[in-house]
Amino acid sequence: MSKQDSHFINVFGLILGILIAVAIVIFGVARAVGHSTQSKHVQEEDLYVKAVEARVAPPVRIAVAGADNSALAIEAPAASAAPAMPVPADGPALYDAACHTCHGPGLAGAPKIGDAAAWGPRIAQGTATLYKHAIEGFTGQHGVMPPKGGRSDLPDDLIKQGVDYMVGKSR
Repeated sequence: MSKQDSHFINVFGLILGILIAVAIVIFGVARAVGHSTQSKHVQEEDLYVKAVEARVAPPVRIAVAGADNSALAIEAPAASAAPAMPVPADGPALYDAACHTCHGPGLAGAPKIGDAAAWGPRIAQGTATLYKHAIEGFTGQHGVMPPKGGRSDLPDDLIKQGVDYMVGKSR
């Protein structure tokens, strides 16, 4: 290692050390200022107090015989915050909303819409079998069909319309 390299490393190390020391001092000053000016106000806020009480509350409450247990009433669970997916109006809308995910590109062995060669053996089994596999799900040698295409919220009649639409486009 040359003299210039060792000089550079020494100066770089010194500058880096100074920067780290300055950062630590600034951090300490910020904590001291924050503690003296903000902690009292923050600890008195209603939301903060309620959040702390919720965190330190016991995980269970036990009903005691002979005591007032009215505060232990069972509460109904909150409604799901996730919005419900809209229900398609007919077979083509169902295909666009749900079926297209797998039957468009042919994922998981799903026959592509319009591929008569892939749909032929399935259509030959009859519409009752196609309906059953679409509604109840099916695992075969060539792929997997989840029940109702993963949309368990859809009515059976709409699933049948979707099957009819795909069969009609794949003959």
